[in-house]
Amino acid sequence: MDRPISAFVNPFGQRPWMAQTGAAAPSGGGKGLKGIIAGGITGGIEICITYPTEYVKTQLQLDEKGVNKQYNGIGDCIKKTIQQRGFFGLYRGLSVLLYGSIPKSAARFGAFETLKGYMVDENGQLSASGKLLAGLGAGVCEAVLAVTPMETIKVKFINDQRSAKPQYKGFAHGVGCIIKAEGITGIYKGVTPTILKQGSNQAIRFYVMESLKDLYKGDDKNKHVPKLVVGAFGAIAGAASVFGNTPLDVVKTRMQGLEAAKYKNTADCAMKIWKNEGFSAFYKGTVPRLSRVCLDVAITFMIYDSFMDLFNKIWKE
Repeated sequence: MDRPISAFVNPFGQRPWMAQTGAAAPSGGGKGLKGIIAGGITGGIEICITYPTEYVKTQLQLDEKGVNKQYNGIGDCIKKTIQQRGFFGLYRGLSVLLYGSIPKSAARFGAFETLKGYMVDENGQLSASGKLLAGLGAGVCEAVLAVTPMETIKVKFINDQRSAKPQYKGFAHGVGCIIKAEGITGIYKGVTPTILKQGSNQAIRFYVMESLKDLYKGDDKNKHVPKLVVGAFGAIAGAASVFGNTPLDVVKTRMQGLEAAKYKNTADCAMKIWKNEGFSAFYKGTVPRLSRVCLDVAITFMIYDSFMDLFNKIWKE
């Protein structure tokens, strides 16, 4: 039977292979909206579970050598925090991340699903470069829209707690003080290292996750991946990103702290850390970050996949 003429028409936005096969265009927009909603829900649940490890990691990264050093390791940080402020002291600054995690995760997964929808081949598969680029785009998007202001405020809140007389009385008061003292740019400190960190983070994570899923499915691209397997893949993806970009995370944290003014820029911060504290300083907080990120990414992908499965059943494109 002859194919309709419309199958050979190539309007703007239509892939060349569509004209050859008559296949439907991948849906970037529909998947993107699902990703935004599923990602937002996922972000709120995940941060409530994993925040204490983020708190400890940030404290250790802010801890410099010399007379100002406060902690001798993870256990010492946890012990002193609980002694001084009680168990919920480990949740100091949670509101900041909770307010930010929902839009952060929504931006990340929404961007990834949108980019993926426009980059898949005729079989609905992403190439290796496509996985990296879609992940990179997701990371850059979340860095600009949510992560930079959220992380800057979080680090300043935790840094404020380290002082003898904390000045921030709550989220609204703290943000007001920061903006009053530094202007709106005060919550965009460290934007360059944050973009580098989040871009590399998500490029690594999505590449590893998508590659492991493809490996598990083999020749059957419709094969279901159990949620526990997704969680295991997520933990591996998280570990890969930690070892790949912790130095960027340390520089970002220093650039966003209350003493960030002593650094001229990102490069100056990195050089001063190298000169004053040595190479090992770039991997401060690796262990708590590793435990936090592996758990975080595993939980995130499990929850996200569950919501996407649900949406795909009840929300037909």
